[in-house]
Amino acid sequence: MRLGSLLFIAFFSFSAAFSQEISYKLRMTKPQNHYFQVEMNLVDFKQSELVVKMPVWAPGSYLVREFSKNVDLVKAFDENGKALTVTKQTKNAWSIARGSAKKVRVEYEVYSFELSVRTSFLDLTHGFVSGSGVFMYVDGFKDKKGSLEIYKHADFKRITTALEKNSESVASDGSEVFKFDNYDQLVDCPIEIGNHEVFEFKASGVQHTVAIFGEGNYSIPRLQTDMAKVVEAATSVVGENPNKKYTFIIHNVVDGQGGLEHTNSTTLSVNRWTYAGSAYVDFLTLVAHEYFHLWNVKRIRPIELGPFNYDEENYTTLLWVMEGWTSYYEDLIVRRAGFITPEEYINRMQGTVNYVEGSVGTRVQPVAHASFDAWVKAYRPNENSANTTMTYYSRGGMLAAQLDAKIISKYKGKKSLDHFLRVLYNKYYKELNRGFSEKEFKDELAKFMGENMDEFFAKYVDGTEVTPLNETFGLLGINVESIASAKPSFGASLREDGGKVIVRSIRSNSSAENAGLSVNDEIIGCNGYRVDQKSFDDFVASLKEGDKFSILISRDEILLELEVSMENYLKPQYVFKVNNGDAKKLQLRNYWLRTI
Repeated sequence: MRLGSLLFIAFFSFSAAFSQEISYKLRMTKPQNHYFQVEMNLVDFKQSELVVKMPVWAPGSYLVREFSKNVDLVKAFDENGKALTVTKQTKNAWSIARGSAKKVRVEYEVYSFELSVRTSFLDLTHGFVSGSGVFMYVDGFKDKKGSLEIYKHADFKRITTALEKNSESVASDGSEVFKFDNYDQLVDCPIEIGNHEVFEFKASGVQHTVAIFGEGNYSIPRLQTDMAKVVEAATSVVGENPNKKYTFIIHNVVDGQGGLEHTNSTTLSVNRWTYAGSAYVDFLTLVAHEYFHLWNVKRIRPIELGPFNYDEENYTTLLWVMEGWTSYYEDLIVRRAGFITPEEYINRMQGTVNYVEGSVGTRVQPVAHASFDAWVKAYRPNENSANTTMTYYSRGGMLAAQLDAKIISKYKGKKSLDHFLRVLYNKYYKELNRGFSEKEFKDELAKFMGENMDEFFAKYVDGTEVTPLNETFGLLGINVESIASAKPSFGASLREDGGKVIVRSIRSNSSAENAGLSVNDEIIGCNGYRVDQKSFDDFVASLKEGDKFSILISRDEILLELEVSMENYLKPQYVFKVNNGDAKKLQLRNYWLRTI
């Protein structure tokens, strides 16, 4: 075949492959019924059957949430308004018989009444869109560019999102059009719609927009100043801010739930009175955590975390780095920004260590396993979880601190964990534009440390051994002393429920477990006397090792009497003591806890 013909065919194929168009329209015609109406327009798709899917999870929140459960009335039409056959294929997929239609319009509704950072919400006060639970995608075409047109309800005045607007003007019908480069970007940009307050600030050369929904005791000038300090401190870690613009969406509610990161935005859910006292520092710490994710997770990431498979779990053993190291840096960032003192920072680290090492599950579940099993354990705890699991947030943060101490000491205050993150950022994000495998991460860390790290991973990441606390923090002039002492312990936590004393949880190998007590048992009496929670707690607190007593319980409305023998329990506990006697270690600690 002649070259000219080959070029023509190649050009035709190229044009056909890139001619498809995808656009969405979002409406909220009756906010009080909590439904978003979604219209998805597909142009010039050649497949006889199109499959559209709704994700089952939201990136950054590692739980299959089955978003398709909120989808109703899926319909499809051709360019003439003729209905096309829609068939449900799986729990989150619908097939559309396109026939000869050049344009396909898909319509559906999404029930949205769960206000969290990872789910969508709509009522008469505002609308919040978490894209992976609202927008479907065409299977095999997530890489397509497109547009989103949002029609605000008449009572809503503004839209805030990190999506780029097609035009600064607003149409006469109140709609606004945004564009996206691919599906991942579309659902990575949450959308706040309503009458929220908006303000801006600039930090690290980046324009930041903040949208706040809900009443609260916040001061905009104070937030502009303090959030800018957090941004500057966070940016100093990697040394470069990859964004031109960034968007914060803040929900002031009664029960704050934390935050969820995105590439150039975040959503924060906080108690509306969080902007004063020590709670305000906690708010700035949350800002630091989610903002730092724009590097660690969104750009410095395991290869499994993007591009995403929205149909099922995306497993990785490295959440202890993604979330744990971010948890470590959240406190370090607020320290570098000057919101806490070195003493307050060290107290926070002491609290983290005591939580991790004092938890029963930390000797059962390695932090790598906690990462991998996040999908089935971290977000689905039960009454026995404390006995068998460990959070990759806290343990990962503790390991990050110890690695940082070792790096600072090894390089005599010239390098820190910051510099290792810069290695990962420059190589895998900027040069290779991809995530790294577990092996690559381990190899890069060993190379940076200049030593074999196999023992570190075997003992503390893939194993559950106690880390050398005094050895590592001692490098920075902090002595870590064990102050644990064995004390008599019943080993069950209780709760009052309508005047009844109910067992809430039981520690493994405790006096309560050995006696045969179970979660949800009702404790009625002790040694022949009726008890309430206070009298029972007071009685147990008066006992010593070896003391025996009987309890009368009700289990499934059957009365049982159990014999209990009080046993000692040794709960690990540590205290951090600063030692200023070594000038070199003091200098290293000052570098560790510096301000910018």
